[in-house]
Amino acid sequence: MPTSHSQLIQTFLDYLKFQKRYSQHTVISYQNDLTDFFDFIERQFGTIALSEINTSFVRSWLAGLKEKGMESKTINRKISTLKSFFKYQLKQGLLQSSPVATIFSAKVKKRLPQFVSESDINTLFNYMEFPDDWRGKTDRLLFELLYNTGIRKAELLTLKETHLDTTNSTIKVLGKGNKERILPVSKELNQLMQQYVADKGINFKIADTEILLVNEKGKKLYPKYIYTVVTKYLAAVTTIDKKSPHVLRHTFATHLMNNGADINAVKELLGHSSLAATQIYTHNTIEKLKEVHNKAHPKA
Repeated sequence: MPTSHSQLIQTFLDYLKFQKRYSQHTVISYQNDLTDFFDFIERQFGTIALSEINTSFVRSWLAGLKEKGMESKTINRKISTLKSFFKYQLKQGLLQSSPVATIFSAKVKKRLPQFVSESDINTLFNYMEFPDDWRGKTDRLLFELLYNTGIRKAELLTLKETHLDTTNSTIKVLGKGNKERILPVSKELNQLMQQYVADKGINFKIADTEILLVNEKGKKLYPKYIYTVVTKYLAAVTTIDKKSPHVLRHTFATHLMNNGADINAVKELLGHSSLAATQIYTHNTIEKLKEVHNKAHPKA
């Protein structure tokens, strides 16, 4: 890849990181997409200036991705990356027009988010036994937090002790783009968090007192740990295909909607930037209403 292109990519990534305050994970995704694109340009068309890249070059790259069997959702993310990158170059005055201005996202078949049924959640919390040791206490608390608040795995990992407001029964969560939101917690969960923090001080002479959840060595949890724990316990109570921390987020939102929660309130709790992202949970609500109708109505 030409040095000039590498510099343009890095400047753009710095903009995303320091001005837009995107997460490291998001910035890396942008970096990988842009590196793949410009490597393709160099292989197929040689070393060319940024202004020489046109729409046909972009379409050739996207066609190649589709031929390789890449899903439309992933391709759309790459299109979004290019649109953001070239839009930034326009603002910087380095281009007169964007080669992706006439590129549209591919149609993606909407799939309803999978969730754990209320009866299975009840089984998990009331009948599953968590070991009576530090790991068991940690596993129980992370499950309670994921289901009771709907926070993301990354948000759970960065949850700090100072983010707990036990007086008002709330937690402060740092979401995407470092956006803060305050979430209510139940009395039971509030007490569970207080007891966990107290036990941490007793169990560990040296522990990460900044981060809330820690492992048996008093160290911050890593993403794979949470994924493994969630998969293990969900496999014992449900037969749904996906068993991940994000499924508990879907479960949180779906159960709220099924029990009559206002969609705007659910949007704020999830930390969605737009209502469109939250509306997918209304489909599950409609399906539940159909089920109730079919079972209860004489003419169903």
